[in-house]
Amino acid sequence: MAKVMNSPDSYVEDMLDGLVRFDARLAREGRALRLATGARDGVAIVSGGGSGHFPLFVGYTAPGFIDACAVGDVFAGPSVDACIAAIRAVDRGKGVLLLYGNYGGDRMNFDMAAEMLEMDGIRTKTLLGTDDIASGTPEEAEKRRGVAGLVLLYKIAGATADSGADLDTVHRVTARAAAHCRTIGIATSACTVPGSGPSFDLAQGEMEMGMGIHGEPGIWRDSLKPADDLAQEMVSRLLDDPVPVPSKRMAVMLNSLGATPLEELLILYRRIAEILDMRGITVAFPMIGHFATSMEMGGLSLTMMHLDAQREAALRAPCDCRSWKV
Repeated sequence: MAKVMNSPDSYVEDMLDGLVRFDARLAREGRALRLATGARDGVAIVSGGGSGHFPLFVGYTAPGFIDACAVGDVFAGPSVDACIAAIRAVDRGKGVLLLYGNYGGDRMNFDMAAEMLEMDGIRTKTLLGTDDIASGTPEEAEKRRGVAGLVLLYKIAGATADSGADLDTVHRVTARAAAHCRTIGIATSACTVPGSGPSFDLAQGEMEMGMGIHGEPGIWRDSLKPADDLAQEMVSRLLDDPVPVPSKRMAVMLNSLGATPLEELLILYRRIAEILDMRGITVAFPMIGHFATSMEMGGLSLTMMHLDAQREAALRAPCDCRSWKV
């Protein structure tokens, strides 16, 4: 696919320059972006990850969400320097929650940054998004990748921090939410990384259930199935995956990976809502749109979070992000 860009090497830098011009609330220091106006006074929340997934990760640097983000190249984790700069920029002496996806490079660099900043008296706690059920069994949940469910965790962590909670409480509440959040995706076509070829091979008319947001292998590959059949399998897989305290109230996020249009998400959501209703489950918080993409990949992801009163209130708390505003 042709790319609207100046060069592959300047792709991320030019994108970040455009973002800070578009949203005057943001300030940039290299590959670290922070919320310069409207930032909270208490516990800070920092995330980070590779470019190519907008609005995840950096697009949620906004009131009610995260305070800063370390930005990597396309499909590559942020550097240690970017992680340090992001954390240092928003630390207010009350601790920093590091909330990001479970990917090796991200973990290594954020861990190194946290260790270095601890010597300067900056306290951090880490929480990893591990919502992708296709990337590990329930017994190996610590190996699962973090995907679109991170967006719900941002919102819950942000609302909890905005309430004045301390770092331990923000971590505990968000970790509890993460334990009740599950995602599965499907891919129908590959995307093209700037300066490279397609991210994976998928023949026309084929799909892959459970493929990761960088093209990581999924559960099965076959011809494209009808939307109702896909809805049935995705919902069943998510509900069959155990959580500590199952709920009859759910947050349901149906997310386009880039190329799949909203009309097709609505076709799928129609059946998802029917299935949940038949199971006696209320969709208390429905979301449909582009929340965590993979460039122009064809496909989508379905995220479900089992809700209690605290999590539901946090999702409904005020926020002012261009991708999610309450």
